[in-house]
Amino acid sequence: MVIDDKFALLSNGELNVTGRLVDASNATLYAKVRHEDQSMLCIYKPIAGERPLWDFPDGALAYREYAAYLLSSTLGFNIVPITILRDGPYGFGMVQEWIDIDESVDLASFFSSNNPALRSMALFDAIINNTDRKIGHLLPTTTGDLFGCDHGVTFHSEDKLRTVLWQWSGDPLTKSEIELLQRARHLISSELDLSPYLSVTELLALSSRIDTLMSKGAMPVPNPDWPPVPWPAF
Repeated sequence: MVIDDKFALLSNGELNVTGRLVDASNATLYAKVRHEDQSMLCIYKPIAGERPLWDFPDGALAYREYAAYLLSSTLGFNIVPITILRDGPYGFGMVQEWIDIDESVDLASFFSSNNPALRSMALFDAIINNTDRKIGHLLPTTTGDLFGCDHGVTFHSEDKLRTVLWQWSGDPLTKSEIELLQRARHLISSELDLSPYLSVTELLALSSRIDTLMSKGAMPVPNPDWPPVPWPAF
C-alpha cells in the first residue's frame, strides 16, 4: 500500500494497540494507526509508561525522541523514522513509524563495517549525545536505507555518548560533515526551536557539543569516565 502522507496518518488516524515489545524497559507498544482506507504500523510509547531514570530526571523520554527526529529530519540525516507526539489509548506520548528491516543483513557484522550510513549515524549520535546506541537499534531496510530507533536517552548535558559505532573514533571530519555541523549550529540558534522538549541546560550543551566537534575537526573519542559501549551491546 502506498501511503499518501505518513505524517498526517500518524497524527490523525485512529491508534489501536495490538501488542507490546517485552524486551523494552519502558512501555513500548506495537500499534496500528488507521484513517479511512489507509493504515500503517507504528510504535507507541506513552509518557505514563516511562520508568524514571536517575540521570534523566527532567522532561520526558518521548520529548527527547521527538527532538531527535526533528534534528534528524531538518539536517537531512533521515535516521529517525517519522515521529510525532500525540494522545493515544494510554495517554499522551510518542508515536513512530514502524520500520521493516532487511532480515538478510547480519547486524553482528554490519555494525562494525565502514558503511557510510553508519558513519553518518555515528556523527548524529555525537550531536545528540546518544547514550544507548545498541546493535539492535540499527534498522537497515531492503531499499538500502538505514534508520535507528530508541532515542529517549539523548541530549544529556554531560558527555554520555555510549555506542557500538566507534570505528571512526578520532578520524578527521570531512568537509561535508563540517558544513553539516555549521548548518546544525545555525539552525538550533535561529530556526529550529527545541525548547518545548529540552531543558535550557540541555540546549546549551547541544550547542557546545557541536562547537567542540567543529573545533576539534574529528569524530568523537570515548569518554574515559563513562562506559563507551552500552550493555548489553545488542
